[in-house]
Amino acid sequence: MRTAIPAALVATALVGGCSPGPGGSVAGRIKDSAGKGSNDPELAAFYTQDLAWSACDDDPETEGDERDLECTRLRVPLDYADPDGKEIRISVMRLRSDGSGPRVGSMLTNPGGPGGSGLDYLKNSFVDVDPAIHASFDIIGFDPRGVGESSPVSCLDDDARDRMNAEDGPEPQDPEAEEFEDALDKEFVAGCQEKSGELLPHVGSRNVARDMDILRSLLGDEKLNYLGYSYGTYLGALYAEEFPARVGRLVLDGAVDPAADPLDDTIGQQVGFEQSYTRFAQDCATRASCPLGTDPDRAALVGIDFLDGLRDEPLRTRLGDGRELTSNLGWTGMISLLYSDAEQGWPALREAFNMAMDGDGTAFMVYADAYNGRDEDGRYDGMMDAFRVISCADSMAEAPSPQRVQEALERMRREAPLFSRDVTAADFDDPSCEFWPFRTTEKPHAVKAPGSNPILVVGTTGDPATPYAAAERLAAGFENATLLTLDGEGHTAYGHGNECIDDAVNAYLVSGTLPAAGTRCS
Repeated sequence: MRTAIPAALVATALVGGCSPGPGGSVAGRIKDSAGKGSNDPELAAFYTQDLAWSACDDDPETEGDERDLECTRLRVPLDYADPDGKEIRISVMRLRSDGSGPRVGSMLTNPGGPGGSGLDYLKNSFVDVDPAIHASFDIIGFDPRGVGESSPVSCLDDDARDRMNAEDGPEPQDPEAEEFEDALDKEFVAGCQEKSGELLPHVGSRNVARDMDILRSLLGDEKLNYLGYSYGTYLGALYAEEFPARVGRLVLDGAVDPAADPLDDTIGQQVGFEQSYTRFAQDCATRASCPLGTDPDRAALVGIDFLDGLRDEPLRTRLGDGRELTSNLGWTGMISLLYSDAEQGWPALREAFNMAMDGDGTAFMVYADAYNGRDEDGRYDGMMDAFRVISCADSMAEAPSPQRVQEALERMRREAPLFSRDVTAADFDDPSCEFWPFRTTEKPHAVKAPGSNPILVVGTTGDPATPYAAAERLAAGFENATLLTLDGEGHTAYGHGNECIDDAVNAYLVSGTLPAAGTRCS
């Protein structure tokens, strides 16, 4: 079954005009808010540590000079149930406010994933920070535990990752297809245990939320101000659940619904991507030289037939490393472009199809590599390893009943006939993270965060990765939240140039003024 992974946003900047597993109830597992966090004497050493800030090293691959930023590392317990045990380090980066506006405090950010690097996010965005935000906030990027420069998990070497990303495997209807997929999963799990065994039980998002509270305190903020995209909305929701009295101004854009059933969440995402792709194909058919033809009713099918045909006839590329564009890589490249809005992603996708249908798979390969975290030298950044490891730490669904499997198949074939035409019951039979060595206690549930300050949830009606319905449910689940809507395409809304969205979010962050209930931007 083709899976559209909710990847981290690479450069969704805080400019002017990234299905993770659901969470679970903490009752009976963690002390109540009066006795945890900074109020827990067992954690006092972490909440009172000194942060040694220094100028960051410049990254020649980025536009700005990172020496204008400050970097540090903080200590957190590997296991919050054993705070006297082993410690790990969390890498943090700060862009100080320019001081030209009323100071609000620090604002933590998360670009998505799970597995997205908050350091890379800030490095790629700080030169374009919205002046209104730069005037009032120190902007904080950090790599969550298990990610990037914060005790990263590692599972596969670069050669193994290349092979898995390119592998099409048996045809979905082949009896050996399920055995093939199981072998890949077991290889991944074995690599994780060998390279990162000690970390695996402790990289869940609820632990990251507790790390964030230590960082909030050390930055001198009484309450947490936060901007989270995609998976970052789930992380923000968990923080609000753990520490509702410490919620400052939270913006959750491209929402994940913590109460969603994992199977429903997967199907909803597949449906969202097919709908986005179909709108692209119909638009393409109205334009001159559309590679998918001139019939809006057939254009989407033409593209899918072509990508599936790469199983038998992979394409050459001009990258010079001998790799060919397989069907799996072609699908990955196509899906990656559907994260962007119609103005940016659709022209790039038309050009990629044009090149591929002319026998050159380079464009699709470049987009697939970027999505998979592969650089020009064939090195992977570890995001996809972290994605799977954190996802399994956050959610471990039970195998669905035969009735649920049949319902899932029927819905997929009804609402996503192109993306599901090779789907079989075996795609739904096994529970997620079937071979994972550690069991999580997290369960799907609505997050209410009683007593928190108002939270702003942002949703886009044409978002394929985190469908709009998730934003509606997340906002409705909180006891105190407002939903801001963008009627448009693409994954997430803030910072993409829509003045209506940007002005509303900035007003909330800077002055605490929420948009009117029901506000929609187009």
